[in-house]
Amino acid sequence: MRVLIILPTYNEAQNLRGVVEKIINLRQEADILIIDDNSIDGTREIASGLMERYKEKVFLIERPAKLGLGSAYIEGFKFALGDNYEYIFEMDADFSHNPEEIPVFLEAVQSADVVIGSRYLDGIRIMNWPLSRLILSYAANVYARLMSGLKLTDLTSGYKCFSRKALEVLPISLIKSNGYAFQIEVNFWCQELGLRLKEVPITFTDRRAGSSKMSREIVREAFFLGLKLLCTHRKKFFPISACFATQSKTAGAAKIANDR
Repeated sequence: MRVLIILPTYNEAQNLRGVVEKIINLRQEADILIIDDNSIDGTREIASGLMERYKEKVFLIERPAKLGLGSAYIEGFKFALGDNYEYIFEMDADFSHNPEEIPVFLEAVQSADVVIGSRYLDGIRIMNWPLSRLILSYAANVYARLMSGLKLTDLTSGYKCFSRKALEVLPISLIKSNGYAFQIEVNFWCQELGLRLKEVPITFTDRRAGSSKMSREIVREAFFLGLKLLCTHRKKFFPISACFATQSKTAGAAKIANDR
């Protein structure tokens, strides 16, 4: 079983080494792909050292600028597909996602195409967030559900496991969101394509060190994506239907049916 864990980084020097070593110590036979957005705090140098220490286990893609979370994952997906990985994880590099929960995802994905780690599946499982951040996150999920029609408890979760079959049909070249809206858009595509989505409960712990990447621009992007998804979900307007091409959707659904 070939597993790849994608870790996008921007200024995660205080966290990266610990996260990578914890994943490796789990002995899950998982490879790690670090995608660094031109960090200025030494993250890239740490990543290079980890790649040298754990040869054929840790890989690094160095990007020339801060290009965003969504495009980092898209690049990681392409890497995974090109190297024949069977299961591909999204994970934060700041310890907010517990690597010890990886086996739970791998078990769940045996009966699903995409497994999503939910902070809200069994109550609220978030540690060390201020009330304002918790309210923003919860409200964003309610908003996204209403606008998209998705039947998930945590649409913005960044802890995910994809089967290879899921990524093969996901039209990643058409996904343009770059912040947390990226997670919503990917989930929407997965639903549109008829992929089997499953949530598992996770405990989310606020970052141990470093600064949050949340910004007004990220919130704004998610808000306007919600409006676009409403147009698609309600079938009142055309815009995103042009992006969510019927041909791609039909071809993707047919491939899924043939693979099952």
